[in-house]
Amino acid sequence: MELITDPADLAKMRAACQDAALILDYLTPFVKPGVTTGELDRLCMEYLTDELKVKSATVGYAPPGYPPFPGAICTSVNHVICHGIPGDKILKNGDSINLDVTIIKDGWFGDTSRMYAVGEQSILSRRLMETTFECMWKGIQQVRPGATLGDIGHAIQRHGEAAGFSIVREYCGHGVGRRFHQDPQILHYGKPGMGIKLVPGMIFTIEPMVNAGRKEIRNLSDGWTVVTRDHSLSAQWEHSVLVTETGYEVLTVSPGVPQPPAFITEPLAVPALA
Repeated sequence: MELITDPADLAKMRAACQDAALILDYLTPFVKPGVTTGELDRLCMEYLTDELKVKSATVGYAPPGYPPFPGAICTSVNHVICHGIPGDKILKNGDSINLDVTIIKDGWFGDTSRMYAVGEQSILSRRLMETTFECMWKGIQQVRPGATLGDIGHAIQRHGEAAGFSIVREYCGHGVGRRFHQDPQILHYGKPGMGIKLVPGMIFTIEPMVNAGRKEIRNLSDGWTVVTRDHSLSAQWEHSVLVTETGYEVLTVSPGVPQPPAFITEPLAVPALA
């Protein structure tokens, strides 16, 4: 597991994470009925290439057993849990969508995702999105030196299941830095006090996937798309988080980043635009 403690390295990691968040800010006004997921992907690629001068980490990404991923973002709509491939899918009123982006800037990976409501949402869809956002923050709230990975997972699982939802088991958060995916794995369920202890300098994503129905998943034949087996709605939020000497720092921040829920007393420190 890589610990990032050099101030110059931390500055580069912050910059990569902030640029990833800026992409989601940029895409926000385009997420509306009538747009295709392919158009959102085109806008993303154009912005990260022409404006931010960074590289997509996902275009052509092909871990063992997977075909190359074609998009600069994952576009996961309604019952798609994660890894939705952008294409000719047209968003309609009432849909929900997760946009997940990872970029490479100066050799460092910035990784974040957000949920978006397309037009008017159902009560269930809104409650699922809000609960999943709270789950992410319940996990982040546990991050401090001496806490364990089990503390994070337990906080997420307890909050999601108390709302009547289920937590996806097969996918998890991960260490991130000079590599896209590295140790430790951050499960979104677990028992307090279990797992490795957190130490300053660790950076990882917390990205719970929460289903409105059962937790079971199904993988589609395209090799990437993961959906709920019972076709129920799913939601996901993701931040990249640094373990500091006294607690945590959320790295994937931008002017348009959603502020934490009310149980988090400290607002996110948003960097000024250059």
